[in-house]
Amino acid sequence: MLAPARLLRALAVAGLLAGGTARAATFDLQTATLADINAAMDAGALSSEKLVQLYLARLAAYDQAGPGINSVITLQPKALELARALDAERKAKGPRSPLHGVPVVLKDLFDTKDLPTSCGFLPMKDSQPLHDATVVKRLRDAGAIILAKVNMSDWFGSPKRGDQSTVLGRTLNPYNPELTPGGSSGGTGAALAAAFAQVGLGSETGVSIRNPTANNSVVGLAPTRGLIPRTGQTMTSFTQERCGPMARSVYDVAVVTDIVAGFDAEDLLTITAPGRTPEKSYTSFLKKDALRGARIGVFRDLFRKGPAHAEGLALVEKAIADMKAAGAVIIEPVSTGLNLFTLLEETRTNYFEGQFSYDLYFRRLGPQAPIRNLDELIAKGGALVKPSIVRAYGEFRSLMHHPDFLARRDTQEVLRQAAIDLMDKYRLDALVYPFKSLPPEPHLAERVAEKDNPFSSVTGLPAVLVPAGYTKKENGPIAVEFLGRPYAEPTLFALAYAYEQATKHRKTPATTPALPGESFTYTPVAGATLAAGNQ
Repeated sequence: MLAPARLLRALAVAGLLAGGTARAATFDLQTATLADINAAMDAGALSSEKLVQLYLARLAAYDQAGPGINSVITLQPKALELARALDAERKAKGPRSPLHGVPVVLKDLFDTKDLPTSCGFLPMKDSQPLHDATVVKRLRDAGAIILAKVNMSDWFGSPKRGDQSTVLGRTLNPYNPELTPGGSSGGTGAALAAAFAQVGLGSETGVSIRNPTANNSVVGLAPTRGLIPRTGQTMTSFTQERCGPMARSVYDVAVVTDIVAGFDAEDLLTITAPGRTPEKSYTSFLKKDALRGARIGVFRDLFRKGPAHAEGLALVEKAIADMKAAGAVIIEPVSTGLNLFTLLEETRTNYFEGQFSYDLYFRRLGPQAPIRNLDELIAKGGALVKPSIVRAYGEFRSLMHHPDFLARRDTQEVLRQAAIDLMDKYRLDALVYPFKSLPPEPHLAERVAEKDNPFSSVTGLPAVLVPAGYTKKENGPIAVEFLGRPYAEPTLFALAYAYEQATKHRKTPATTPALPGESFTYTPVAGATLAAGNQ
């Protein structure tokens, strides 16, 4: 985790404190980065209290009213009080970090000591953790305001068809309310797309950061396995589970990664992080010309075929052409020589690890928790509990010599090394491919087998997703995915940022338009640059 003082120095590297002549600036809530927010706050044109009010107004207008996005499970009742205190602190001492006084949303499986954590499961609707998750504590220490806990695919239960959870039901996709926001971090994706907060956290066992990132036309990081701690996060898999920042810009995702990443003694998987993360801010790697000379391999193993994929694939091919036009050296094609989609169907380990992960989480909740172990989950949840959880609980008592689990674990390592070898062979900075080439499906659609791609999650390699455009019929967002070596987040952020700035594909959804007061003009502090990435 980067210290707040170093984060603030990183703003200078990003150009925020560079010399220059002040000129009129326009602030727009739906397109503003954290850099824009801090510039407006430095100029006295915006406060944390005002920022919270703007986001609360959007929630009032669009989450239950208007299109009824229906993303929020629990709203922070003290949001304005917290904002006023952080405004006073900023005035007296300066900001703790670029997140000082900024509203954040959390997928409702990250523990919060002041708000319930439901995991989307109705019997846990009022489950009150004793402690913050590690990443939540780090956000609070950086001055962030936890504005809301948002909907997610039910972790333990079976909701009605087309719904996300047994707690809140169905969340809509702001780009097309007839389409799903994606699982399992769909509430985070939808809330960010609709601009209900500035940044958020999702998590994934398979594709649950990346699926809602793609479906809601935002930016997301599925980090290197071990970069971001999972303590206080409900998990299905010790091996595959990851926490990932999500936002409307690469810059904002990089800032949040600065804050939440790093070693945590309660999650020993993070012992690999020390010495392998940059000493300076991830934002310092963001350059508009970062694609120039970069060697990018087109990973054809992860391109699906068939008429249904044609439009999505065309958008990704255009993305690759845009990278080449920006100066990238495109190596095409590169392949492991393996039938990856068949292998990936038999590689996930969460079914085997789930019961052990669940019990570890429940023990953390304390003796007053509504559910304290897996036996109570099954007993109290009854017919709501997913049959797969009950089935696995009866089947697996140990992982030590289970042949299927061990084979899957070994296959994960083979695939991980195959991707690294491929990047080494061609001296690549990253691999690129479609996260998926289909738009988000309708809420009641049957599960599509040939949809997304869990390669990053089963290998533990980092991936960054950036919007690549929209399908014409559905207005369905499509994303391009950059994959790198372990701890290659600086490189991935650089490439993703350069592509984002060159193409600017993301558009604001028509269902949640701007409200009065969200845009204004002001005079910035002399010498301040108004947006990140003018280098």
